[in-house]
Amino acid sequence: MQEPVVQSWNTEPLWHELSALLPGLAIEVVARCESTNTVLVERARRSSGLAEAVPSRPGELEPPVSGPMPLLEATRHGRRVADTQPCLLVAEQQTRGRGRWGRSWQSSAGASLTCSLSLPFSPPDWSGLSLAVGVALADALDPACDVEGARIGLKWPNDLMRVEPGEQPRKMGGILIESVPVGQQRMAVIGVGLNVAAQPVADAQHGVALLHEFIPGIDPPHTLARIARPWVEAVLQFQREGFAPFKARFERRDCLRGRVVTTTLDDLPQGVAEGIDAGGALLLRVGPTLRTLGSGDVSVRPGPAP
Repeated sequence: MQEPVVQSWNTEPLWHELSALLPGLAIEVVARCESTNTVLVERARRSSGLAEAVPSRPGELEPPVSGPMPLLEATRHGRRVADTQPCLLVAEQQTRGRGRWGRSWQSSAGASLTCSLSLPFSPPDWSGLSLAVGVALADALDPACDVEGARIGLKWPNDLMRVEPGEQPRKMGGILIESVPVGQQRMAVIGVGLNVAAQPVADAQHGVALLHEFIPGIDPPHTLARIARPWVEAVLQFQREGFAPFKARFERRDCLRGRVVTTTLDDLPQGVAEGIDAGGALLLRVGPTLRTLGSGDVSVRPGPAP
């Protein structure tokens, strides 16, 4: 088992900042868990808006989901009255991290940021939420977005990539969004995984990029401090206004546009990416035909740049 890495998360000022946006928010940091998304999804399913969910013993979250999750000292801020309240859960290490289509997401303490935000969510349309979150993270981590050099690009629908002219994009992070019905409302669970520093990674489909390539020496706690407020603000803006305010910002970082991409659809194995529509769906050109693909329909892989 990996030895714990001592990190100072300093979550109290972050909690004060974010709770002004999300009243009732709790921030929790655990040494390890199976998956932060899994923990928050299971909490929401159990609660139905009624369950009391506060720790019964120091050092343990009650009830445990995948065995005990040691709560790091001085890293809980805010009391969860029920599991339909907002929660930001951070794990220094995930033992069974996951992405879309059941793919695994590897993480190491001190080298990765793995966290999930859960909250009651009722946007006019869920389409494009992962793109909006990706825009917020990329803008927070790489505000310059140098189109002539290395930049953080976005691979539809949920990946953050290192993009540089003449090179294949390499994956730096991913977003996993799940929706859970709880009583008369729905909870969104929005997971984020970022490669911060070097770590062993097996079976990487798109190569591996590190946040250290953009911000040398940054650690996971400072990465969280940098992205948390833009992330929450983007989610709340999306709930009010949908994807429209994020479309142009996504297009600035779109690393698929103009590339030949392969898909998992039997009737559409390959096409040329032509950007996104107003709702964030991928536009794919096959000969004279322009097809529209929703994020729930397909997985795509980029080919070489034109």
